Amino acid sequence: GIQGIVDSYCQILPQIRLYRPTNFFPIVNHVARFAAHSLQQGTAAQYFMLLIITDGEITDLDQTRQAIVNASKLPMSIIIVGVGEASFKAVEFLDGDSSVLISGTGEPAAWDIIQFVPF
Repeated sequence: GIQGIVDSYCQILPQIRLYRPTNFFPIVNHVARFAAHSLQQGTAAQYFMLLIITDGEITDLDQTRQAIVNASKLPMSIIIVGVGEASFKAVEFLDGDSSVLISGTGEPAAWDIIQFVPF
């Protein structure tokens, strides 16, 4: 459950080293490939959830925005948990709660697949 995720995070955090840059684009595309493959199978049996825990501002915002708009057509959602005191303005921008996310080329997201949660 959720508490198990939080407990695991708190247990492992002292053992890992966080680093920069904070690029979301590669992992969003990676999971989107799984979702696209599932969609091509013609069954609605799989839905993908990507959980990103981050302590910093996104450094590849334009590429990530395009990847999210592309992924919005697939059976997937993304939860981004912001940890610490960093600025999460870019992540909040990606969370389409206040407006539809639009790619750099002007394409709107099919639906809001991002949920940002500060922790």
